[in-house]
Amino acid sequence: MTLHSFLVLVVTGAFLTFFFDPDMSRTTYDGSYAPLRGVEVSEAYDSTLNISLDVRGGLLMRQIHHWAALIFTAAICCQILRMFFTGAFRRARGLDWLFWVGLLPLAMAAGVSGTVLPDDMLSGGSVSLLQGVTQSIPVIGTGVAFLLFGDDIPGDDIIPRMYWAHILVIPAVIAVLFPMRRLLSARFGGTRFRGSRPAGLSRGLRSAALLLYTCGVLALLGTFAQINPIWLYGPYEPGAITAGAVPDWYMGFLDGAVRIMPGWEISIAGHPLTLAVLVPAVIVPGAFFTALAAYPWVERRLTGDRRVHHVPDRPRDHAFRTGLGAAGITFYGLLWAAASNDQIADTFHLSLFAVTEFFRVAVFVGPALAFAITRWMCLALVARERQEFEHGYETGRIMMSPDGAYSEIHAPVRDHGDTPRPELEEGRDRLIKR
Repeated sequence: MTLHSFLVLVVTGAFLTFFFDPDMSRTTYDGSYAPLRGVEVSEAYDSTLNISLDVRGGLLMRQIHHWAALIFTAAICCQILRMFFTGAFRRARGLDWLFWVGLLPLAMAAGVSGTVLPDDMLSGGSVSLLQGVTQSIPVIGTGVAFLLFGDDIPGDDIIPRMYWAHILVIPAVIAVLFPMRRLLSARFGGTRFRGSRPAGLSRGLRSAALLLYTCGVLALLGTFAQINPIWLYGPYEPGAITAGAVPDWYMGFLDGAVRIMPGWEISIAGHPLTLAVLVPAVIVPGAFFTALAAYPWVERRLTGDRRVHHVPDRPRDHAFRTGLGAAGITFYGLLWAAASNDQIADTFHLSLFAVTEFFRVAVFVGPALAFAITRWMCLALVARERQEFEHGYETGRIMMSPDGAYSEIHAPVRDHGDTPRPELEEGRDRLIKR
């Protein structure tokens, strides 16, 4: 699905490049959308409105392109979660793990660079966030901001620079990575649970079928699910913001982290250091992706397991790793929800300060609870299986003894009816080895 979404992005993006003009020079809008006629806008915003409302099929292509970007990132996240919880990152698939972890920030960068291009109020919010993040970096922040924005902020250079990064640089890097990953997959093969059977169709037919499904779903979403209606947001005006505006879902955690971070700022040798932006927008994401990339080698060092693994694990059999993954999901989810702290406060008639304080505490307490509960559930499931192996499986059949006593018949796991349970067989073998 990741590859197929990327292909849709390339095709729809190629269509949009014929009509989009990445120019920040000012013009007067004179298109078919009456409420904005006579308003001074940028050429980028004017061309995006033209694509949406005047080019035949333009709005459909824009919306399919946007939905494909969201599903592209979601598919990467699903693959990373599957590999993490099943231990598919172990030898000899460490490079495969790095491929997916590296692809995620590339997908996020592609999404952000594309969001900036229309020069509407929503994209202006992304520009402001990007400006604040780059300027908060010590020592090099000012230079990075100059490379992105030029002399002025936002200036007239950010959209042309983001345009070429969006349509050439980032897609080229991703296009090179996919064949490299294909070579890794062909060399080491894919993982498969013990007892599972390969699908009857060939790999090529299954891939073609999934491509058609992916294209069909994206076409339906682009037709019936409106996304990013820039004509409702209006052109970007520095200093203004659209109420209730939030970034795409994959950047929500960054927005939430910035919202709940206290407004701390310190001074070092007369130079201000804005921790309120630096910590949530630079340090936390950097530490997260670094830990994610290094996790296979950290686990290998701690467990001493340097064997080659071709069979994935069941999450319950590795309670610590599964609990750690649940804690990471909880941490991300709470930051994602914190990006809507104002909407939560308004909808449920709560104090915005109370909601913010709740999230400040929850991002520390929630992951710890998720880890403890998930680990306990995994250990309980394994203990229940151990009991089944030792005493047999409850059949639900009642037997009366000669003296009139009743007892339930327990059948051995191997003889459990006509329904095979390979996962129990596998777990029993592991317990015997232990």
